Amino acid sequence: MKFTHDVIVIGGGAAGLTAAGGVALFGLKAALIEGHKMGGECLNNGCVPSKALITAAKRAAEARTATRHGVTLAEPKVEWAGVHKHIHDAIAHIYPHDSPERFEEMGVEVIQDWARVTGKHSVEVAGRTLTAPRIVVATGSKPFVPPIEGLDGVPYLTNENLFDLTEQPEHLVIIGGGVIGMEMAQAFRRLGREVTVVNPGPLMGRDDPESVAVVREVMEEEGVRFVDGKAGKVSSSAGALQVRVDLTDGGTEELSGSHLLVAVGRKANVAGFGLEELGIELGENGIRTDKRRRSSIKSIYAIGDCREGPRLTHASGYEGSNVALEIVTGIPTKVDYSALPWCTYTEPEVAQIGLTEKEAREKHGDAVTVVKEGFDHNERAIAEDATRGHMKMVLKGKKVLGVSIVGKNAGELLLPFTQTITGKSSTFALGSAIISYPTRSEISKAAAFAAWEPTVFGSLPKKYAALVAKLRRTFA
Repeated sequence: MKFTHDVIVIGGGAAGLTAAGGVALFGLKAALIEGHKMGGECLNNGCVPSKALITAAKRAAEARTATRHGVTLAEPKVEWAGVHKHIHDAIAHIYPHDSPERFEEMGVEVIQDWARVTGKHSVEVAGRTLTAPRIVVATGSKPFVPPIEGLDGVPYLTNENLFDLTEQPEHLVIIGGGVIGMEMAQAFRRLGREVTVVNPGPLMGRDDPESVAVVREVMEEEGVRFVDGKAGKVSSSAGALQVRVDLTDGGTEELSGSHLLVAVGRKANVAGFGLEELGIELGENGIRTDKRRRSSIKSIYAIGDCREGPRLTHASGYEGSNVALEIVTGIPTKVDYSALPWCTYTEPEVAQIGLTEKEAREKHGDAVTVVKEGFDHNERAIAEDATRGHMKMVLKGKKVLGVSIVGKNAGELLLPFTQTITGKSSTFALGSAIISYPTRSEISKAAAFAAWEPTVFGSLPKKYAALVAKLRRTFA
């Protein structure tokens, strides 16, 4: 069979861009097809705009405490038009990195239209039939909209249209206590709006509960209200939205707000691309793949949010790199998520890598030990008057299984643990490292050293030290 390309990539988000660009940089012929916006969800309505909004909110929050550390600031004045501009300026500034022009310069053929997979080696797009030995599906995900009575009859927000608001909500009701819900709740509250979070289950359920409890306490102090329960019905009247909540502890509560944000998770984009008609096996929420990210049709890969698995931008980029490497070299590349990090950018931040304490105990039982260090003993945190939070290192023997951190800039502290969890470094090496003083990263060294402290200062080392001292006294 004569092929038009070496690889066809469907989807111009983090996964697809990395895969197409990687293959093209090795001189192979790649086609990249995107039917909506280049950059995908992360650039246009996810990571970039949300972090821009959070940055504006942090600025307002700092000024809201009039006098601190001997410095007095004026009460913040929030101009939503300026915040909106900052968000979209950030998107525009990053867009050239993800633009068609950049990838065309790499040698990628970029086609901006909708694609349909018609065979194990063929794709139809814009009236053309493209063929390649390998096809990569990277179609991403979209907000999951739950079946709440009345929801389809009222205007509601998701992350796809939240950042297009030209007027700031007076009272934002958020359904969902996950990453998006928590980040947006704190941000809009800090910008001076009333915020209520309807939380149907554990807040930030994949994170360590002790870490989440610290964040909830801070957000409640800042004025975010949490209602533990499930949204049962939504309606509107007189320009306001009403949400009936079936409370977790029984009974109901009626909430009224100006805007409603639905943030209860993501759904894989798999419909409309010809995948089901082709017989590709689908799971509960995405394309089923093996560890090489091959679908049930082995010439078709599925990477990023469209497949079953973690939905994180850096996971998508990692998979894009893996698949590109496999296509270029012919050597199988399997995903390894034993040291997968993630971070929720509330203040304080919640960061996690590897297993939580609960997951570790479920898997390894009594063999698990936990070392916990508080930022109240970290001298940089004390100097900054930002001591709230802690680090938990979860171990089996001396092997690190996971780390949970809650605190200022917690996500910045994850890097060394990508090495210790995968065995490329050790807690002993981390505990004996020289770290710049004063830094928050000293907490990592403290936790690692604590894991070794019983061994280093145990009975055998003490006996050895006593013997050395006795010999010195004898032969001095």
